[in-house]
Amino acid sequence: MLVFFSAVIVSAAIAWVGLGIIRELAAARDARARDRVAQLLLVFAPGLAAAAEDSRALLIWQPLAAMARQMFPADFDALDRASGARFPFSPEQIEAAHARWSADWLGWEGTHDTEYKLKAAALEAELSASGPSALGKARLDAVEREKLDKYQRRYEEYARVSRALRALTSSAKPG
Repeated sequence: MLVFFSAVIVSAAIAWVGLGIIRELAAARDARARDRVAQLLLVFAPGLAAAAEDSRALLIWQPLAAMARQMFPADFDALDRASGARFPFSPEQIEAAHARWSADWLGWEGTHDTEYKLKAAALEAELSASGPSALGKARLDAVEREKLDKYQRRYEEYARVSRALRALTSSAKPG
């Protein structure tokens, strides 16, 4: 009988130690998961700041976020729940960045037009005071070419980034 009680006590002690080990392993696993989530926050913090400053930053950061999301889905689910939206960039944030990009373009376009109207008007005033000349006409043509070249380069960038942001908006939607 004493052997039986001894066996029960030893079994209980082993079970107790086993449960303690299981609890420690679970705590270590939870700590590693929290560390990964914290690391993801640190990794994407500069991207959040960059995207707030310049919509084009999303073209670099969002594909990285999508790749990381595929690699660590549980961690991103936790971040999504904590932030109340898709982390780090929600479809709404990407749409807002696209709208900001378009508004910035419209602002630049107006400023550009005004700048070159002033340049042309100043040159025309100078030419009217000195009389028409081939050099004056060439200078006026050069201002117009400069205006068109600058507009064309900027428009190409606007259109390229706008298309890319539109594509990000579609790809960022869950589902």
